[in-house]
Amino acid sequence: MTATAINPSRRAMGTFYVWMAGLFVLIAFSGFAETYWLQIPAGTFTGAPLLHLHGILFSAWTLFFLSQTWLAATGRMQHHRAWGVAGVSLATAMVFVGMATGIASMQKDVAEGFAQQARAFAIVPLTAAVLFAVLVAWAVVTVKTPEIHKRLMMLATISILQAPIGRFFFLTVGGGGGPGSRPGSGPPAPAVTTIGAGVIVAVLILVALVYDWRKNGKPHPVYLIGGAAVVLIEIGRTALGDTAQWQAIARYLGTFTTYT
Repeated sequence: MTATAINPSRRAMGTFYVWMAGLFVLIAFSGFAETYWLQIPAGTFTGAPLLHLHGILFSAWTLFFLSQTWLAATGRMQHHRAWGVAGVSLATAMVFVGMATGIASMQKDVAEGFAQQARAFAIVPLTAAVLFAVLVAWAVVTVKTPEIHKRLMMLATISILQAPIGRFFFLTVGGGGGPGSRPGSGPPAPAVTTIGAGVIVAVLILVALVYDWRKNGKPHPVYLIGGAAVVLIEIGRTALGDTAQWQAIARYLGTFTTYT
């Protein structure tokens, strides 16, 4: 199949997306290296089988996003659209597995006597899954408007990077590290500990927004509206975990059966 010709401006934008996608892959795999990828061959990883599926799916998404940006940047739009169908299936699996993993982790911590803390922290993975689902669904709905679609996919991918970025904080200021060490292996941390990673997520969104601003003379509304929503949710939810309303929601979610 012959690649579609692209004008220089669109090619430059496409190259930016490829470089950003490459950065996301680097963040995802390096962030989980010491707490997951290097522990697998060493036989030191401890955790439910569901965690393996979670890690594989979410890591695969960053590779998928890199592949899709590369196909779009090189004008291979027919392949890009064909693989997009597989991307919808992957994203759907990620949402359900992400929710199940968050609930299973909460259930484990509740059973170990950390009910209040576990339910408070559960707001982080559970809202992350919902946020990702909304952004990807919005991107699918706007697939025929590429300028909106690609920015929403960028935001969706950035939103899930809070987890691997959080591992860097866990391994440095959090005192983690060593064989078998990973977030979740001890008592649940306060949700406020995720703010540092949330700030880095905000910086990545800002980079995309500024690039748009410089190339087009103004920031795209998707980055203004969607980006603000991502930042507000990822930082603002830390204050909601201990509220009676969220505790009640988490208590209800904890009644669901998860397969670990």
